[in-house]
Amino acid sequence: METVQSIKQRFEIIGNDPKLNRAVEKAIQVAPTDISVLVVGESGVGKESIPKIIHSLSHRKHGKYIAVNCGAIPEGTIDSELFGHEKGSFTGANNAREGYFEVADGGTIFLDEVGELPLTTQVRLLRVLENGEFIKVGSSQVQKTNVRIVAATNVNMFDAIEKGKFREDLYYRLSTVEIGLPALRERKDDIHLLFRKFASDFAHKYKMPAIKLDDDAVKYLLNYRWGGNIRQLRNSAEQISVLETKREISLQTLISYLPQDGTSLPSVIGGKKSDTDFSTERDILYKVLFDMKSDLNDLKKLTLELMKNGAKVQDINPNLIQKVYGKSDEETFFEEQPHNAVIPKNEVVEQEEFEDEDEDDNNYLFAETVEEEEVLKLEQKEIELIKKSLEKNKGKRKAAADELGISERTLYRKIKQYDL
Repeated sequence: METVQSIKQRFEIIGNDPKLNRAVEKAIQVAPTDISVLVVGESGVGKESIPKIIHSLSHRKHGKYIAVNCGAIPEGTIDSELFGHEKGSFTGANNAREGYFEVADGGTIFLDEVGELPLTTQVRLLRVLENGEFIKVGSSQVQKTNVRIVAATNVNMFDAIEKGKFREDLYYRLSTVEIGLPALRERKDDIHLLFRKFASDFAHKYKMPAIKLDDDAVKYLLNYRWGGNIRQLRNSAEQISVLETKREISLQTLISYLPQDGTSLPSVIGGKKSDTDFSTERDILYKVLFDMKSDLNDLKKLTLELMKNGAKVQDINPNLIQKVYGKSDEETFFEEQPHNAVIPKNEVVEQEEFEDEDEDDNNYLFAETVEEEEVLKLEQKEIELIKKSLEKNKGKRKAAADELGISERTLYRKIKQYDL
């Protein structure tokens, strides 16, 4: 049997952490069998190495090895990718196609990010695990396959099961043996070793001397929270190797290449979103709707007050105008009152304040008999005010608008409307 050390050298696995060694040891032990294996660990810890070890040490090593990233395949086509399809089974299926389970018959399939599989695909996968049977998309013929499945995930499977995103029976079929890989921050003694290996590789690749960290930089490297794990460490080593002209890397230089809080990289966050978050959003939405209803009622009151007072703005409650329009009463006078405004009949009839039918009729008649000459008087007053303000400010529109309490845009519109 292969030793842990020889396997690590063969697959270029760097580190001597006990948890890492235990993961490699379990892979060696389960390789000769056909049981399903689930590899768990954070993104970037190197989970893809374990399925390769298992396949190379199994009796299937001469068969095909196919790695499938379940999260990268669209939901609408993943069944076709895994199980194949018949010609004409869906739009674009111009030819029949063999799926991975048919192609890899006698070999191994590695399902990376298996937690991203749609529920319908999970049912098909469960059938393959139970009796080796599958059906192509668009076919009714049952086919057999002899494939070993090794899966990997970076999500909390129990949370996914609780939320109904992953089938519990499928989880237990996949995780006959579970192999966990530790995060890089849990392997502090291996961090500098890995960094030096990456620095050496990039020095050879880019034909330049290898970078080295001073003592302070090494201490910072070991205590940094590597959210992206080995992948982040490798990328950082490559950036520094290419961009820095000095080969001796100081603490300040290293810090400049690393996010200070360690949270700028995408990572899997444990726990579930609280239901109170949705409750709060719903309460805010209700409040907005009630405020809109209140503003609408205030607008109706304002309309009636305009009518009762002969549409004289100075007699209107300024607080009411401010609440409805969010502007001063003078600006509302100029900007909000439409030319030749006619009050809709239903706006008067539907007022909740008028419970008596006779009073409703009076208001209806009142709205119908608004005199045109009153509207003309208002227009004339508006024109006179604008003319006086423009004359006083020597034609300067901005100054005139400020004096009138309206925006320059509104003043320009009024000048154009009245041909001043």
